[in-house]
Formats: sequence, C-alpha cells, structure tokens
Amino acid sequence: MTKIIGLTGGIGSGKTTIANYFMESGIPVYIADDEARKIMQSDEIIEEIKRTFGTAIFEIGVLNREKLAQIVFSDSEKLKLLNSIIHPAVQKHFRHWILDHKNSPFIIYEAAILFESGSYKNCDKIITVTAPVETRIERVIQRDNSSREQVLKRINAQWNDDQRIAKSDFVIENDAPEIAKTEVDKILKILKIQ
Repeated sequence: MTKIIGLTGGIGSGKTTIANYFMESGIPVYIADDEARKIMQSDEIIEEIKRTFGTAIFEIGVLNREKLAQIVFSDSEKLKLLNSIIHPAVQKHFRHWILDHKNSPFIIYEAAILFESGSYKNCDKIITVTAPVETRIERVIQRDNSSREQVLKRINAQWNDDQRIAKSDFVIENDAPEIAKTEVDKILKILKIQ
C-alpha cells in the first residue's frame, strides 16, 4: 500500500522548493494548491463560487483570484466557505491521482492547509517546512507582488509553525537551500527503510 507523506508549511516557507527536491529524487508529488487552481476553473466550481461569493469577483466571466483572496483572507468564515467548495474537489482528484502511483512505496502530498483542512488525517507521516517570518514575507512579496499587509493576513489565516510542528514527524528549516536539501535526503533515507 502506498504511504502518503504530508508536506506542509506556512505561506512563503518554501514548500514548493522542498517538493521539487523530492521530485528530483524520483518521488511522485501531488501539489494540492496547483491542482486547486486548475479545479477552480471547472464550470461546476465556478458556478458554486458565483453562488457563494457573487459575480463582483468575476471580470468578463473570469474569476479574479486576487479579489477573492482579499475577501477570504479578511474573513475566516468566508475562507472556510471557499475551502468547503474547493477541498472536496481536490480530495476527489487526489484519490484518482494516487491510483496512478499505487506502485510507489510512498508519495508526497503537498498542501498549505494540510492541518486546517483535516487532510493530515490521511497521511502516514508529516513533514513541516519552516522559515523565519521575515524571510517568508519577503519571498511572498517577490513571488506574488503582494503587499506586506496582504502577506500577513495570509500568514495569520493559517496555523502557526508551533501548531504544525507539534503534529509533524519531520521538520525542515528552509532558510539555506543546501541545508534543506540535506534534510530532504535524510528524510528520504528514513522513509525508504520504514
């Protein structure tokens, strides 16, 4: 049976970088946020988002993700609503994806809200990626062209590192790429003998 290894961390912690290290080692990796973005383009999900959040977040029929983000990261109840639309669809997609990788001893399931969504319950082991808050803020500002205030809202909408670490089997401090890569190699050795 293929083991599911959860990979999580706060926004800007560098989860994708770590996920890429696993991919380079030949491990199948499911990136939940990327799949959620694709799923959000499906007609069924678009209609549900329109019903829930109104048409003001659409421009010429296209979802304005930035407007939606401003709404949900300013109101925890609206964030829960959005997650209740997207999360089940991502889980369904993941169940199909894992069947394609059933011969792998383990796969990586990378998700920013692994704990908040309850997906951690389906994982055999969990890896949390951390980085100093200022580093995370800088990374997200550069990556998304966001304001500091927008990044802080997103950070505050997620679990903090202490909460994630308390429920994790492994922790990777992703402040220096060469050290983080070494940590991935150590974790791979452990996972391969379990």
